[in-house]
Amino acid sequence: MTDHLLTPDNVDSTRRRVAVRLLGWVGWKVRFAPLPGPRGLIIVYPHTSNWDFPIGLLAKWAIGLPLHWIGKASLFTGPVGRLFAPILRAWGGEPIERGAASGSIERLARRIQAAPWYWLALAPEGTRQYRDHWRSGFYHLALTAELPILAVSIDYATRTVFATTVLQLSGNAETDRRMVADAYRGRHGHRRECESPISW
Repeated sequence: MTDHLLTPDNVDSTRRRVAVRLLGWVGWKVRFAPLPGPRGLIIVYPHTSNWDFPIGLLAKWAIGLPLHWIGKASLFTGPVGRLFAPILRAWGGEPIERGAASGSIERLARRIQAAPWYWLALAPEGTRQYRDHWRSGFYHLALTAELPILAVSIDYATRTVFATTVLQLSGNAETDRRMVADAYRGRHGHRRECESPISW
């Protein structure tokens, strides 16, 4: 699919135009290709900075689709979390408890498959700090629900959010790992030393 650069002149709502302009004012742009269907998984890599959240949120609004995203449960709980939880949910946020009981992948897969539209974004590194591998939940979810993957990068090297590459997993972990690594080749986070190797 052909991707294109989003600009205030080629987006069709006030919020989308405002989001594109705000990104432009801070030197960022978004490249986007149409999604291949109504359901899928978005993996965002690298995730090395708190700045990824506002940039990613503005990119979501610039794209103009009702994308969901996963955040750690602590963002939605406690006195401060409960205050902001309604806003985060309105922005597409959904809490996830790390180390949840077995069966959570299957339940989430069924929920996505039953929805008429459901694209879910997550950061497979699971943290902004360096770790030597990705969490594997995204991979099992994509295979269980037979979802395509949109490989998104918030690339600080070019100050571009790339949402242009759609992948279809084979189920062969090594083949899929190489395919995912190729999709992110040359893309870098704010703190390169915190980029986790693409392995799960």
